[in-house]
Amino acid sequence: MTPDTPGALDLDKLFAARLQAVRARPYLATALFALRVVESRRVPTMAVDRHWRCYVSPGFVDRTPEEELAGVWVHEVSHLLRDHHGRGDRVARQQGLTGPAERLRMNIAADCEINDDVFGEGLVRPEGAVDPDTLGLPRGQLMEDYLRRFRLGPHTQDLAWLDCGSGADGLEREWDLGPDGAHGLSEQERDAVRFRVAQGITGRPGNASKGWQRWAEEAFHPPQPWRELLGAAVRSAASGSGAGEDYTYGRPSRRSAGVPGAVLPSLRRRPPRVCVVIDTSGSVSDTELGSALLEVAAISRAVGGRRDLITVLPCDAAARVAHPLCRAEGIPLVGGGGTDLRTGFARALRTRPRPDVVVVLTDGQTPWPSTQPACRTVVGLFPRSRDEDDPYYVPDSPPAWARTVVIGTAPADR
Repeated sequence: MTPDTPGALDLDKLFAARLQAVRARPYLATALFALRVVESRRVPTMAVDRHWRCYVSPGFVDRTPEEELAGVWVHEVSHLLRDHHGRGDRVARQQGLTGPAERLRMNIAADCEINDDVFGEGLVRPEGAVDPDTLGLPRGQLMEDYLRRFRLGPHTQDLAWLDCGSGADGLEREWDLGPDGAHGLSEQERDAVRFRVAQGITGRPGNASKGWQRWAEEAFHPPQPWRELLGAAVRSAASGSGAGEDYTYGRPSRRSAGVPGAVLPSLRRRPPRVCVVIDTSGSVSDTELGSALLEVAAISRAVGGRRDLITVLPCDAAARVAHPLCRAEGIPLVGGGGTDLRTGFARALRTRPRPDVVVVLTDGQTPWPSTQPACRTVVGLFPRSRDEDDPYYVPDSPPAWARTVVIGTAPADR
């Protein structure tokens, strides 16, 4: 079918709109040209899947001005660059969100993240585009933030038509060609596109919005999956050589046969004991203390759920009482003064039975022991971008003998 045939997709108009989008946002050129166009009459407007196919309705192209189509091109490719399909899948798993209604809510939240600063400066806002102002929400936030701030209701009933495809929320559509279909990009090709776009943004930072600059920075330095890393670090320390090992005569060693008249003990593996030192100094916020208690519960799961083998020790400039872990939320986190976690280490190592692993949850603004403790150490570090009272102060990094995991990410301006 040619573009002149009634009902055919007008590729000339569609690709002219893409060129206009490239002129308006040259740093997105690699991504815009990487999208593979697939004609589809089941798509209400334009939609993308996670394999970088762009499904296009011929009727939508016919009735939409070229200037607005340029904005739609940028909008759809933004879903893929910002990994809204992967993030949608993660949110759905974590919060137990199921069904098309919740995926519509994710699509709306993802649109709010994109549309708050994508239009203007040569890019026309398409008719019906959803942004935070539409829902009375603040600008400059992420999809996950918007999801917490609104629910579907009468104020969103006019948005039921919205469907940017599985590339916007992770839920496959009936028109998707799937991972084995034609015209899709491989995972390596998708990563290469993101890298090239990030290079273009960082090479000319003045041309991109703050939201895109933040995205490019994270593309080069992705945030750590800190909860998984912290759990893995604790498990690694707890299962390391010497951790949770003791000798017993209950089962003699097989080597006793080589030493007539002597009974040698055998090495017994017991569950490791963990002491969690929580920094309760004034520089640690109440929110971070709450997060620390959540991490204590996660640490107990990392070592098999044996809460009776975990001790929690609040510490600021002085070590407090060591509490056995029954319920994390019932532990009093007393403190609020200065910070000297050396006392916390000393108190932890005096705990009986002696711990096999010490986990320290802190912002790092503390002196550290000069020598390595006689057990494995994991540091969960609350990030600090600067000290408001002394912007030139740089806290000492945790020592090399400790396994360090950054908890969360520092607030980013947008």
